[in-house]
Amino acid sequence: MLPSEKFLAAFSSRTDEAPRTLVERAYLGLRHDIVCGALGPGERLRVEHLKARYDVGAGTLREALSLLLSDALVTAEGQRGFRVAPISLADLEDVTNTRVMLETEALRLSIRHGDAAWEAALVAAFERLSAVEHSPERMHNAGWEDANRAFHEALIAGHASPWSRYLLGILYRHAERYRYIALRVVSAEANPSRDVHREHEDLYRAAIGRQEARAALALEAHVRNTCEVLRKAGLGG
Repeated sequence: MLPSEKFLAAFSSRTDEAPRTLVERAYLGLRHDIVCGALGPGERLRVEHLKARYDVGAGTLREALSLLLSDALVTAEGQRGFRVAPISLADLEDVTNTRVMLETEALRLSIRHGDAAWEAALVAAFERLSAVEHSPERMHNAGWEDANRAFHEALIAGHASPWSRYLLGILYRHAERYRYIALRVVSAEANPSRDVHREHEDLYRAAIGRQEARAALALEAHVRNTCEVLRKAGLGG
């Protein structure tokens, strides 16, 4: 995957398309395993061990890891290789605050400038997400993450800014990483008051109704929820 292609595809997961190169396949595989926690925070990424796991050569793997550096999902240790980026409550708060700042403004502009095609795509994305959220597996279904990501992407698609899409794509991946942690450490019974589908429905109805302020408030509350859940759970700093 060339950097220019990564710029355009930062938000999308491309799950509907096969990777076009070995670098892209390794990059997407590593990114998925870091985000879902299969490769844990701070874990050393030894090229000689990962070659077999991702079925690529050392050079290809290093290229993929270099791409992940720009996502801030891995850190470099000079000549000593790479590690999975650490996690902390302070980092989550920073990711959350920055995402709220950028995504609420992108949503406002999307509502203001989105055309009929934007509306149709948003309706389709919400209907897809709703179908998954009403399924028995719900949020433990990998399909939910794809549908949720597509819904958030559709919300801001009316704002034609590649930079916003790129930066929000990176922030979304980090938020997704913390959301997987929240699913592991906080049971549904421990957070019975949250109705994720209702949050999405309120956000959708405000956006499709062209209510900028209401939609921005709904989005901010929705984005901040994971941070609040993990703060209450005692995520270390």
